[in-house]
Amino acid sequence: MSDKKIILSGIQPSGAITLGNYLGAVSNWVKLQNDPESLYECYYMVADLHALTVRQEAKVLRKRVLDTYALLIACGLDPEKTMVFIQSQVPAHAELAWILSCYTQFGELSRMTQFKDKAQKHKDNVNAGLFTYPVLMAADILLYQADLVPVGIDQKQHLELARDVAIRFNNTYSPTFKVPEPFTVKETSKIMSLTDPTKKMSKSDTNENSTIAILDDRDTIIRKFKRAVTDSFAEIRFAPGEEGREGVTNLLSIYSAVTGRAMDACVSEFSGKGYGDLKLAVGEAVSDALAHVRERFAEVSADKAYLERMYTENSQRAQYISNKTLSKVYRKVGLIR
Repeated sequence: MSDKKIILSGIQPSGAITLGNYLGAVSNWVKLQNDPESLYECYYMVADLHALTVRQEAKVLRKRVLDTYALLIACGLDPEKTMVFIQSQVPAHAELAWILSCYTQFGELSRMTQFKDKAQKHKDNVNAGLFTYPVLMAADILLYQADLVPVGIDQKQHLELARDVAIRFNNTYSPTFKVPEPFTVKETSKIMSLTDPTKKMSKSDTNENSTIAILDDRDTIIRKFKRAVTDSFAEIRFAPGEEGREGVTNLLSIYSAVTGRAMDACVSEFSGKGYGDLKLAVGEAVSDALAHVRERFAEVSADKAYLERMYTENSQRAQYISNKTLSKVYRKVGLIR
């Protein structure tokens, strides 16, 4: 039995994976997988059940799920080494979510700020799933006895809820779930929107010039960076937290991340140069860094038999692991499997 700590994370198929997703999450997943001295066993999922809180067109969602799965492989995840699965193919997620909802207080869910934010954005569809979304997330985590969960600021509340529910269940019955901890990795600065650098780059942004999708072609990437917001200081300086400098700081953060160069060296490179030089250099560097992903995605998505074999085998692995936990839960609450 492995003594490695389990890390679980997921990504929604709600739109094209962005440069922010890639640098802030997926590239770190790949590093963990490829580290021969890694202390972690990693499970990653395409969280398609979570995507249903917003109305989806069935044909479009199916394609996005498969494209997201293929993209994770294209980015470097190897589903023969690391468990990469599709959430909805493992029924235990929905089963445990219902049971855990009976151990989650209405007031706890009412305090979730992300629900309030999303309810404002989708006023025509404030559904119960949007409200209970954190319980499904708790089930995702607790099913696999995850020790660690990579979370950003927007998901921190949800992890706290998962911890509270796990502790409550364990205290009510007996130790059943591991109580997960947040996982922090050394990563690039948060990647911000190109049109509003005070906001995080997001898949859901309606302005296509705000985000770089990792499948954008070279011309599109360079065009978007040429339109990126900078400032009126006419000085290329890395100044995180300084009001008015967010645009140039964001561009330098991206350049440092994709080139692997220290920030001081990046800033020195553009000494005496203008914003146009910076934008072009960042656009070219990002395109070069993502070229292998675009090429690999074309190969993987064209091999339907390989894709189906990978997600089928991985869902079977996920079912085997998750059913161990679910069986314990059924027995403890008095249900017959």
